[in-house]
Amino acid sequence: MATTIEAPARPTRPARRRRSRQVWRNTAVGWSFLLPNFIGFAVLTLAPVLVLFYLAFTDWNVFGVAKWTGLANFQRLIHDQSFWTALENTLYYTALHIPLTMGAALGLALLLNRKLRGVAFFRTVAFFPYITSIVAAAQVWNMLFSPQYGPVDAVLRVVGISHPPGWTVSTTWSMPAVILVGTWREMGYYMLIFLAGLQTIPAQLYEAARVDGANAWQRFRAVTVPSLRPTTFFVTVMLTIGSFKVFDLILLLTNGGPGQSTLVLSQYIYQTGFQENHFGYASAISVVLFVLCFVVTIVQFLVNKRRSV
Repeated sequence: MATTIEAPARPTRPARRRRSRQVWRNTAVGWSFLLPNFIGFAVLTLAPVLVLFYLAFTDWNVFGVAKWTGLANFQRLIHDQSFWTALENTLYYTALHIPLTMGAALGLALLLNRKLRGVAFFRTVAFFPYITSIVAAAQVWNMLFSPQYGPVDAVLRVVGISHPPGWTVSTTWSMPAVILVGTWREMGYYMLIFLAGLQTIPAQLYEAARVDGANAWQRFRAVTVPSLRPTTFFVTVMLTIGSFKVFDLILLLTNGGPGQSTLVLSQYIYQTGFQENHFGYASAISVVLFVLCFVVTIVQFLVNKRRSV
């Protein structure tokens, strides 16, 4: 005897209407949570960025009307020696600051990822420079690096170096000094990120490696480094963007000097826009900095994706 399968009853019009109301209600609730943050982002971030891209193709100062000049600002960049000096210094700072900060942060995280008495205190001490006022920190480091009465050069003279570096007053040593201070200030923050990553690694992996006879270095290479890959990628991206945008530290330590030895793109944008009142040209430099950060970040994402496959 053949059995017949009855089609499910279609919902009645009132039921469909109630379901539609519920969908709209859920959508409205969702947007009510999203809109405040989105409006803030649109007004304070997205709109200024769009205006920036427009101003990059204009000649504008605060007291006049923006005049469309096309690619004139970017053509001017090609022949601007100060721009190329700032770009070179930015790349120099980034190339040294990223590995030094990552190495110091990971080393601190490994040391403080142990059950030791007072470990919470040392974690706080390591993180404290990051929350210290940048103005106060810069003033202290300027006194430490002072060639006349600074304790850093005084210690170097004691150990036999008769002509210690001039640090922030030397065109050769000013950028290494800034990189040193930047590493000191930021390593505590990234230490906490690495520490969080280390505490997510299962202890069974280390126990299995010990059973297989792996020493501490082998456990670090075979267990810690692969397990920290997502954390390392995040830290690398954040450090890269932060290094390209470095501004306040250099402004307070050296103000771009001596000469232009520590002039970076962010400070050059500030000088061109707010001190010389060439906001169109400053916007063009900002676009170059944005594109540089964007391209480097995309490359990092692609490399990380290829390694993860």
